[in-house]
Amino acid sequence: MSLPSPVVDSDGHVLEPGDLWENYLEKKYVDRAIRIDHDESGQEHLIIDGQDSEVFLAGLGGVDADADEKKALLTHGERTYEDGWAPGSNNAKERLEVMDREGIDISILYPTIGICWEGWVDDPALATAYSRAYNRWIAEFCSVNPERLKGAAHISLLDPLAACEEARRSRADGCVGVMLSPDPKARGGLMFNDPALAPFWGTLQELDMPMSLHVVVRPNSQQLAYRGDWAGVNGLAKHPIFGFESDLALMNSALLSADVEIAFSQMVSTGLFEIYPRLKCGVLEAGATWIGARLDRMDNKYKTLLKSYAPISMLPSEYFYRQCVVSADPDETMIAACVEHIGADYFVWASDYPHIDANLGVLEELKKNLASLPTDDQAKVLGGSAVRFYYL
Repeated sequence: MSLPSPVVDSDGHVLEPGDLWENYLEKKYVDRAIRIDHDESGQEHLIIDGQDSEVFLAGLGGVDADADEKKALLTHGERTYEDGWAPGSNNAKERLEVMDREGIDISILYPTIGICWEGWVDDPALATAYSRAYNRWIAEFCSVNPERLKGAAHISLLDPLAACEEARRSRADGCVGVMLSPDPKARGGLMFNDPALAPFWGTLQELDMPMSLHVVVRPNSQQLAYRGDWAGVNGLAKHPIFGFESDLALMNSALLSADVEIAFSQMVSTGLFEIYPRLKCGVLEAGATWIGARLDRMDNKYKTLLKSYAPISMLPSEYFYRQCVVSADPDETMIAACVEHIGADYFVWASDYPHIDANLGVLEELKKNLASLPTDDQAKVLGGSAVRFYYL
């Protein structure tokens, strides 16, 4: 089958070098850099502003590992962060070779350590500096082949005016979009429609710079508070998804996307897209087949109960159709029916490479799940919708 548009991976990842922040931060922040340290037994610790985050680094990569190696990567103390580095994790030329093998023309790249640190940082200036350091690095990474490698800038909203400046700087540096944490702590507890954030949304709209909500790792105490006391089992603090060795690991990993779904629903219901009609929003790493049910439910509640109260003038689904896309996972077997129901213009897809819960060869799996759709609709999901969304 010949497709009329490029194949675009809308949510690939890099595994940042452990010394990235020590090398790219301004000098006054270097002593507070994110770094990897080791205890007396040689175990790795991710240090964020001098604090041990207890993020389990070895479990972040490993897409190319076999079952036994993945188990070792997920067992505390058996492997290191670098043991999980697959080809192209932080080498641009290798990444292009991986993309060639996987049949991917363009990759939109998101951070990995970057999705782990925001909940630990309360200092707005430091958060901005951490973001700026990463954004400078990813711009250099993508400069090896800017036609195929596209960076999404990581932006902290703790200082909204500094976020405006960094969005402008990173846009000029070649970044095609912005990654935002869905965690309220990452924006100082503000609602998305808080007046303090207005300059930032206006800046993104002015720049034609799409933003995307992406799954993040919260500090352990916040994760437990969010999920409830039933999640408080031994060993959770040492793993990024509540403890791969716990009985609740499967449930918790499946629920990790809830933060993104909640944040998206808040953006719609608080009128953010009403106020900024050209602001684009991507909903990433939460799957896609839930979106129809959520839009139906929000539309119904709006029409039958809340039309006089909600600060919006259209149906919630109409804002989604006007301004949003949602990212499909390759293994979603119901994706064709959802695309047919909602429209191919609103779906992109993601490899999540090189994370440990991703797989190789996912494009073929996705194509199989889309095979019942017309060729033009398949092409939109595989790349055309991303080209439009990211102004590629």
